[in-house]
Amino acid sequence: MSETPIARPTAIHHVRLTVTDIHRSKAFYQLLLGPETAFDFSDRVDEPGVTEDPSQLYGGAGFTIGDQLLGLRPVASSGDTFDSTRVGLDHLSLQVGSEDELREAAARLDEAGVEHGEVTTLEETGMVILSVQDPDDINIELVHMP
Repeated sequence: MSETPIARPTAIHHVRLTVTDIHRSKAFYQLLLGPETAFDFSDRVDEPGVTEDPSQLYGGAGFTIGDQLLGLRPVASSGDTFDSTRVGLDHLSLQVGSEDELREAAARLDEAGVEHGEVTTLEETGMVILSVQDPDDINIELVHMP
């Protein structure tokens, strides 16, 4: 095997999550990340061919996170749910600036009636996390690395 990498990425540009209901998922991520979207074709999702059309981003929506994008693609069958033990994504981890931000996020999730885990410090790494499941049961982990 060659020691020279095929590519030299400098960042992750975007992650796109497959979802069952774009309106439900978009509302959840707007609650979590804020109302502004980087792109939004969700109003076209029921038009013929939109979920197969990359130029309309499959009828999805996306959010800016730092210099990256988090996209939602509404092509999963209704009733399908995420399984972190299958090949593919295990969870999505989003970094925040402080442990206080995690505690504030937990309080705001409580106010919104959204179930979530406890703010927890992982002893071996010092990482502080807050986990929440999205509407398709994808684990979203908010993280602070002191």
